[in-house]
Amino acid sequence: MIRELRAWARTHSERSRYTPVGIAFHWVMAALVLFQIAWGFYASWVPAGGDKLHAFEVHSGIGLPILLLAIARFGWRLMIPGPVNDADRQGWQTQIAYVMHYLFYIAFFGLPLSGWAMWSSIAEPGPLYLAGVLPWPQLPFDQLPLTMRWQIMDMAEDVHLGFVVMLLAIIPLHVAAALKHHFWDRHDVLRGMLPEIPDAEDPRGASSHRPREPRIPQA
Repeated sequence: MIRELRAWARTHSERSRYTPVGIAFHWVMAALVLFQIAWGFYASWVPAGGDKLHAFEVHSGIGLPILLLAIARFGWRLMIPGPVNDADRQGWQTQIAYVMHYLFYIAFFGLPLSGWAMWSSIAEPGPLYLAGVLPWPQLPFDQLPLTMRWQIMDMAEDVHLGFVVMLLAIIPLHVAAALKHHFWDRHDVLRGMLPEIPDAEDPRGASSHRPREPRIPQA
């Protein structure tokens, strides 16, 4: 089956495109992460009470699917490598892009795991809910001494906040780099991550893609 999947993926990667599955992973997770950042700041400003508890329930209900999607996306990427596009041939810029991708993956795992630890350390025993519907077990912290549970809470909260700050730093850099590659360098990286438009319907045509030539300094 993996061989067939890779053969199907090559029909996309040979045209410097990600597979529809890879594209769906990217944009669905991007939407969920942006929602989570905005909702998390909103929840932190809600006064203590039922509304705040509900806000954190929504936050956790969305965070758990991000964890599952991160696992699935990582597994998919191991089986189905992405295409080699223009942006992969940029030397030090490419190396920075790889580092940023690793940081994204670390955040995709670290944020929901630290949030899971936060909830499990202070909530009454009982299930969390995946997407607000499916029960999800808490981590086994309820038998620990209360002081240790609060220590776990403080540590997990610091880790969670650190990952949020990291995302707030690298998301604008990621977006700016994608726009720079698309509009300035005329690279194919952004087109490869967008839904495909058949050439017959693309007003630019398939042959119009031509990366910008590097400027040669005058002697």
